[in-house]
Amino acid sequence: MSEIAALKRQLKIKSGAAKRLLKENGIYTKETGDLQRKLDKMIDDGAEEWDLKNAKRLVEESTRMIADTRDRMGRAVGELKDVVIKAKTEPTLAEDPDFLSAEEILVQAAQ
Repeated sequence: MSEIAALKRQLKIKSGAAKRLLKENGIYTKETGDLQRKLDKMIDDGAEEWDLKNAKRLVEESTRMIADTRDRMGRAVGELKDVVIKAKTEPTLAEDPDFLSAEEILVQAAQ
């Protein structure tokens, strides 16, 4: 396999992983907000202690998943940056869709 083909393959793989983790992080963030609002409503409504305990556990678990996903996303984005830097040395990849997609994902991750 040529070096350019290997770079394109790595761009596709690393981009897919980073994109998936960006999406996953967004989902967990939304879920945590939803669970926290539900917990707050339960507290306001005077729910039973057992229900509150379980709702708190769900919020804590979801919060831990955000941290875990953010760590994995950071590693994936770092690996993608390394591949993009290598790909920039190949002028034939400048207009490649996989390369452009990888750069777009890096921009999204920076936000």
